[in-house]
Amino acid sequence: MKELRLMKGNDAIAEAAIRCGADGYFGYPITPQSEVLEYLMAQKPYETTGMVVLQAESEVAAINMVYGGASCGKKCMTSSSSPGISLKQEGISYIAGAELPCLIVNVVRGGPGLGTIQPSQGDYFQATKGGGHGDYRLIVLAPASVQEMSDFVSLGFELAFKYRNPAMILSDGVIGQMMEKVELQETKPRWTKEEIVKISPWATTGKTSDRERNIITSLDLDPSRQEKHVMKLDRKYKEIEANEVRFEKINCDDAEYLFVAFGSSARICQKSMDIAREKGIKVGLLRPITLWPFPSKPLFELAGQVKGMLTVEMNLGQMVEDVRLAVDGKVRVEHYGRVGGIIPTPDEIVEVLETKIIGG
Repeated sequence: MKELRLMKGNDAIAEAAIRCGADGYFGYPITPQSEVLEYLMAQKPYETTGMVVLQAESEVAAINMVYGGASCGKKCMTSSSSPGISLKQEGISYIAGAELPCLIVNVVRGGPGLGTIQPSQGDYFQATKGGGHGDYRLIVLAPASVQEMSDFVSLGFELAFKYRNPAMILSDGVIGQMMEKVELQETKPRWTKEEIVKISPWATTGKTSDRERNIITSLDLDPSRQEKHVMKLDRKYKEIEANEVRFEKINCDDAEYLFVAFGSSARICQKSMDIAREKGIKVGLLRPITLWPFPSKPLFELAGQVKGMLTVEMNLGQMVEDVRLAVDGKVRVEHYGRVGGIIPTPDEIVEVLETKIIGG
């Protein structure tokens, strides 16, 4: 039975992990996402569902524990914040190279370096362009509410197992720390060993007489085999791009101008849109839900309708590059952002729309 609760975003992610039948969480505390680990420790799911919850000795250890669990076909996840995700990059690249499903949560804080503990969206490049080495992609989901923080846990695992690829929830300190009403899904049991063998026949579940050994690795010293493997990954990424683009359009039917924003910035832009429309400015909002694959096609289509686009991000301009590539020069695209943990206000976004796009 579904349940309605008032929850903090980080707590909602942790509760959703228990309810979707996750097998293991491996993490290390860092602000502003420490509540994920703290909530799981307090709930003790290892006494109810059997889910393992472990505070590793470091972020590097945590991501490699995910690597080990995922190799066995288990639903494993980790969470961290920007500097911690940077430490996990080697392991994430290994997991992508080995084609293992897992869920990684990044509750972004301001950088570079240790930066601040306040919200930011400065990890867009790291998440969507591959923060680690080699040709690989993560499926990246950007929640804009506590409800989506909860819903995207099961969605992330679903996509990760469908494509044997790591998925990331790219949140930020605003969504992670704020409290909202959330409808929690019914608790699903963890997969049995028989179900794991059926769902993930590639997993290291023990050698049986009817098949060869399953070997999990991201290493191949034969260049011709490695090239074939990388090309196979590329075909998988093209399939994901064709089938898994998700986005939301608000007030776009009559829009003459367009905000493009994800996560908490999209929430702020909804208020900016209301203010602008009260002034007679017909502005809409396109919110990418998947940051990779990116919703390029709907943006290209809207480029033939609107007079200008303004991307709003809590960084110096990262997603704006993908928006400009998507519209292919059909319409003017400008960026507005705040950094250092400063959150833009709805009024200043409208002012920028008026000065940089309408009057620019």
